[in-house]
Amino acid sequence: MSIVKFIASKTFLKHLGLAILAIVVLTFLVLRWLSYTTNHGSFETVPELKGKSIEVAEIDLKSNNLVMQIQDSANYNPNYPKYSVIDQDPPSGEKVKKDRKIYITLNPSGYRKVQVPDLRERTFRQAKPMLEALGFSVGKITYVDYLGKDEVVRLTFKGEKINAGDLLPKTSKIDVVLGNGKRQ
Repeated sequence: MSIVKFIASKTFLKHLGLAILAIVVLTFLVLRWLSYTTNHGSFETVPELKGKSIEVAEIDLKSNNLVMQIQDSANYNPNYPKYSVIDQDPPSGEKVKKDRKIYITLNPSGYRKVQVPDLRERTFRQAKPMLEALGFSVGKITYVDYLGKDEVVRLTFKGEKINAGDLLPKTSKIDVVLGNGKRQ
């Protein structure tokens, strides 16, 4: 029997029809099963969590059938209370599936601590940008008898001398003692 006669035979066409019917039925059944198991069309709305404490945020998420996942909490924001939510993903108002993880970022208790650089015998012009780049601000500037004019003699924080390598909270005001160019 030639291939053309086989393709035109009733047996082949009957089996081809049954195969197409089986594929259609299986596809329909799989789509129905997926629709049922994935809760197709069933969504939960993400609540607004920013500014809320972790306990209140957890209650809000549980009441909406959502799961809380805490992420990084290194960026202190003084506009929010300590240990409150400062960011969330996905944002509020989004429609998500039941039991979806909502990632939240908490506000730490304060600014992180930063290491003070060694600025001795550097000019004020060099020292100021280095301090500001680390997140510090320059407080009071005083002068003492020291041969190097505008050179950093020492750094102080709240009246206490600080050394290179000491840890201070970010945004601290560091007072700078500079030389006035006169011999001691």
